[in-house]
Amino acid sequence: MQKICVIGGSRYFGRLLVKRLQAAGHQVTVINRGSTRPPAGVEHLVVDRNDEAALVAALGTRTFDAVVDQVCYTPVQAATAARAFRGRTRRYVMTSTIEVYDPATAALTAVPTATPVPEETVDPSTWPVSTDLPWHDEAYLEAHYAEGKRQAEAVLTRAAGFEFASVRSAHVLGGGAREFTGRLAHYVERIARGEEVTVHAEALPTVFIHYEELADLLLWAATAADFTGPINACSDGLLDVRDLSAVVAARTGRQPVYRTVARGETASPFSFCRHYAMSNARAKRLGFSFSRTTDWLPGAVAEALTASAVRTA
Repeated sequence: MQKICVIGGSRYFGRLLVKRLQAAGHQVTVINRGSTRPPAGVEHLVVDRNDEAALVAALGTRTFDAVVDQVCYTPVQAATAARAFRGRTRRYVMTSTIEVYDPATAALTAVPTATPVPEETVDPSTWPVSTDLPWHDEAYLEAHYAEGKRQAEAVLTRAAGFEFASVRSAHVLGGGAREFTGRLAHYVERIARGEEVTVHAEALPTVFIHYEELADLLLWAATAADFTGPINACSDGLLDVRDLSAVVAARTGRQPVYRTVARGETASPFSFCRHYAMSNARAKRLGFSFSRTTDWLPGAVAEALTASAVRTA
């Protein structure tokens, strides 16, 4: 049994992670602001992780084998966590994102379109950090989501007092109504109603991961693995927007209606005009086995169809 702290953990794959940690026999503590209670038997610390003094007070004398941070979005939050958990945990795992590789958000080394992007494309040990930017402004944070994650990784990579690993998640799908982003529902509902799906003229592929697989990977990263640095978390197989729509079409019985967007016009989610589909080779070398996206995606579409029918009934 290990003592694991989860910051966030109130919804989607974070909540599932908490349940899986508990089922594996670990002693789990969840930290959030109290809007959602964790499952019975899980210790709950109600505190705003942005309030360093309150966080330190809530932690008291607790120590952990690992911390899994689900809701770290800025270098300021990362710095607060680094100070609060220094000497309290052996290992710190942060949930990051595929968006750190988006070439539209930073000057990155170009990776050939046919080549999945490796972790070293964004090296947190050398990435510049600016904590004096307006990270507390919600509009600024939303517009600089990818950079916030890059800088948060950088701060925690350089922190002393614990091992640090970041899990850069692909686009997460599955779970029907639990999939709170609504991106898969966008396709299910539009294709089922015969409405147009907007796409780029040459839409490039991306990568996905099922929410249960991501929860399993985070559990492994926190309790069984000993790697440090970033790993990419994505199921095997690249899909573009038309591949995704074809799976939805097979379930709905309706053919997609596409409209190509003009330059500068926003397309449907998962239609990309730039390449940043990740490679999962490092995670495989470290011992994690991934599913294939095409194996679980039809089931995820079926769940989204059911959830959509419930919403519109």
